[in-house]
Amino acid sequence: MNNYEIMMNGNVKIGEFAPDFEAVTTMGDIKLSNYKGKWVILFSHPGDFTPVCTTEMIAFTKAHTYFKNLNTELLGLSVDSNSSHLAWVYDIYCKTGIKVSFPIIADRNGEIARKYGMIANDISNTETVRNVFVIDDKGIIRTILIYPLNIGRFIPEIIRVVQALQMAECAKGSTPANWIPNQPIIVPAPKTFEGLLERNEEIEKNRNGMSWYLSFKNAPKECIEENKKKKLE
Repeated sequence: MNNYEIMMNGNVKIGEFAPDFEAVTTMGDIKLSNYKGKWVILFSHPGDFTPVCTTEMIAFTKAHTYFKNLNTELLGLSVDSNSSHLAWVYDIYCKTGIKVSFPIIADRNGEIARKYGMIANDISNTETVRNVFVIDDKGIIRTILIYPLNIGRFIPEIIRVVQALQMAECAKGSTPANWIPNQPIIVPAPKTFEGLLERNEEIEKNRNGMSWYLSFKNAPKECIEENKKKKLE
């Protein structure tokens, strides 16, 4: 699918490379591809000077250190102008003393928003809904979350998603329901009958699972160390 088709259909999927873009932001001009080597949370909001969005900007800023500890950068976006963004973050600063610590993209013509499918035409032709795209350090979209206009995002869950993705990738496994850091991860199921029998013997011996297709292991020490290393960088 070419860039024009993506822009028209907003047809971005998990596992695909995030469409590149250049943009004007509250912290200067950026290019998404310049973030290679870092994870990125690209999130949209319906508009400046709106109540739910304001609480989210404050919440993301307060959590920014946690994202940085995970080698992750934040990028906000709406179709408002850069001047509007600047006035909004200045108002937040004047009223709360909080400086929004990440760039907010000015997408006046909606090109980026449409490319990523951030505008739900059945709700509005101009307002972006609350999308979250988790993009990994290789530029691949790993998670897509979509919230309605009137529901604010739960930032700890977005942090947990990044932690889970990074752990699953490092440990070559999966994370179970309600997983949080330092809990066991799911071991990939065996692909042969012989492997199935061996796995069931292991489970019977170690009591580390339910059946051959669902067993657990502690997170490898090197993955935990890698996470600690990120926190120090």
